[in-house]
Amino acid sequence: MEELLKDYVPIVVFIGVAAFVGLALLVAPFLVAFKAPDTEKLSAYECGFNAFDDARMKFDVRFYLVSILFIIFDLEVAFLFPWAVAFGDLGWFGFWSMMAFLGVLTVGFVYEWKKGALEWD
Repeated sequence: MEELLKDYVPIVVFIGVAAFVGLALLVAPFLVAFKAPDTEKLSAYECGFNAFDDARMKFDVRFYLVSILFIIFDLEVAFLFPWAVAFGDLGWFGFWSMMAFLGVLTVGFVYEWKKGALEWD
């Protein structure tokens, strides 16, 4: 039994070191950070409205359109990489299924274009 427990000593040491480093990284900013907030730090950043107002306030629908753009052109395009790797093995069915997928992405792009999400005033 003691021999079996010796096999787990490196794992326990690794977990201990990881816990120590994790706690040190969580505590260090509170001890070291310079606390002098100014109006620029507390201002709205990339969201279009103040971060400390009511959470139920209305905001512009263009923010939703930008998120849809992100999904279409960043996340969905990631499906092209595994398809390109396996392109030789998929045949015509794989080719036309990807063309259908790209057609759906094109419809989403045209929708965004017609809604004016690409024009930010």
